[in-house]
Amino acid sequence: MTQSVNYQQLARQIEQWANELGFSGFGICDTDLSSHEATFQAWLDKDYHGGMEYMARHGMMRARPHELLPGTLRVISVRLDYMPPDALIVSTMQDPESGYISRYATGRDYHKMMRNRLKKLGQKIEECVDGLSARPFVDSAPIMERPLAEKSGLGWTGKHSLIINEKVGSFFFLGELLVNIPLPVSSPVEEQCGSCVACLTICPTQAIVEPYVIDGNRCLSYITIEKFGEIPLEFREAMGNRIYGCDDCQLICPWNKFTKASDEDDFKPRKDLHSPQLLELFSWSEESFLKRTEGSPIRRIGHERWLRNIAVALGNAPYRPEIIQALESKRKSVSELVQEHIDWALTQQHKKDGKVSRKTARMLKSVARGMPDHS
Repeated sequence: MTQSVNYQQLARQIEQWANELGFSGFGICDTDLSSHEATFQAWLDKDYHGGMEYMARHGMMRARPHELLPGTLRVISVRLDYMPPDALIVSTMQDPESGYISRYATGRDYHKMMRNRLKKLGQKIEECVDGLSARPFVDSAPIMERPLAEKSGLGWTGKHSLIINEKVGSFFFLGELLVNIPLPVSSPVEEQCGSCVACLTICPTQAIVEPYVIDGNRCLSYITIEKFGEIPLEFREAMGNRIYGCDDCQLICPWNKFTKASDEDDFKPRKDLHSPQLLELFSWSEESFLKRTEGSPIRRIGHERWLRNIAVALGNAPYRPEIIQALESKRKSVSELVQEHIDWALTQQHKKDGKVSRKTARMLKSVARGMPDHS
């Protein structure tokens, strides 16, 4: 490795390159996350990771970046703001017949974009440093990106466990570039949440069980995106019209009054996902779902879970004959998993109406008896 490198000067140059590549923030830290190991293990021991088995698969490697890339001395952390312009957040959340999609997912998937930019950043550094070893990560390896971002000075960990930056709030993605050179490290910033508990109070399912601790089993982002199988009955009404993710804890955070709209074209909401009507989304065939979500993070949940989530939202919507008709019609052609959620939604709809069609009454009785419905 070249010995004449001025690492102070190189760090300033890397920050400039990061800005030119479109990153919104930049910082550097060492690889020591040992202070987070006990907390992480306690979180796992309480099964707060739910069905995310991959969280426990690699043990404490998540807190040891140098084990991912032997020889790693520093982690370059970057931030990329994603809040789309004209987000229609409030109007969509307040319209129970629209489907609310977490703001990070209304545009194009960020993983490849950020990884490609980090790869380019590594290539630029390589031109200045012989023998450079660098590896980019964007949710692609067992690594504690938030503690690294905090240690790199990108912000502090809020009580909802997300990183908050005093200038832009928390609506941003994180990425890392591991390098084997002794760059100067950034200074962390002090936490500025104070006595505020707005995020704990607003959580629809009380998933923030204590400051900085999330029970993934209760989190609507986990339930609507990561969870396979049935959505627990106790959380269905709390879902409201959230069909992919949940932003409540961020939207209530006072620091997000400083959020600025991203100028990234890829993050602009797709027409079909901006403020979509539930009945329209529920009508998508699997072919249509795959086509309309191409390049979107939404595609990863698949058509079955997509219908599962929307069925619950339709059950939470105000009574409308059109909703009942759509639910009954779709029930004939979907899996048992989706059928179960449709049945729940039909029950909710009829509770609001006070009337049950003969056909639906037969179907609901049949389901209650555990018998197949052939009508």
